[in-house]
Amino acid sequence: MKTRLLALTLLAAASLAQAQAPEWKKLRIGVEGAYPPFSEIGPDGKLKGFEIELVQAYCASMGAQCTLVQQDFDGLIPALQSRKVDAIFASVSITEERQKVIAFSKPYYATPARLVAKTGAKLEPTAAGLKGKKIGVQRGTTHETYATAVFKQSEIVRYGSQDQVFLDLKSGRLDATLMDAPAADFGFLKKPEGKGFAFAGPAILDDKIFGVGTGVGMRKADEATLGKKFNAAIDALQANGGFKKLADKYFDYDISPQKK
Repeated sequence: MKTRLLALTLLAAASLAQAQAPEWKKLRIGVEGAYPPFSEIGPDGKLKGFEIELVQAYCASMGAQCTLVQQDFDGLIPALQSRKVDAIFASVSITEERQKVIAFSKPYYATPARLVAKTGAKLEPTAAGLKGKKIGVQRGTTHETYATAVFKQSEIVRYGSQDQVFLDLKSGRLDATLMDAPAADFGFLKKPEGKGFAFAGPAILDDKIFGVGTGVGMRKADEATLGKKFNAAIDALQANGGFKKLADKYFDYDISPQKK
């Protein structure tokens, strides 16, 4: 009798947990909106970019109604923890440090970090190569973490957005910036304001700091439910060619996680 009672109690608990598990039919997605070509505000005041279109495709695949919530990058994780958003979709690298605080989906893209400086500056992304230089980084990013850890003989200047970094780089108040290669290429170098600037030195790959790719951030408690849904959507768009079609619209090289 006790065994049967225990079995019934466990069954009831499992049924209750299943009933209480969120279906995630409505989601609030935290995005930045200041990191072209991944996300930015268009002339019409609406969000646009690769990640904006991609998250909409994932939401459609999941059958979820998603509301995009714009937030400064360094405020995204606090917004997630305070339940202002249900997930983060803003080029957030999957790193060991961040995984201590939040959970991630599987990677959906990966790109290297690059140094940007005046054309012909001949700077190298090393401690010695940037000795005495002022390096601008966006606050709260893995690029800030890397610059702080490696460029110890440089002055690291932190900003709320990458656009602010570009302004000071253009005006000569900075010697270089460290950032994601596609964002630098499409968000600055290929624009009129990027004239006279170029990538400096080789690409930087450091899985310990930069992580193994970019993933959807979520609360650890939601990983088993929401994470499963996002992983299924990521797999579905890879399988049906939807990811490649969208990526080809923005990039002329492969940004799949295994191609970083």
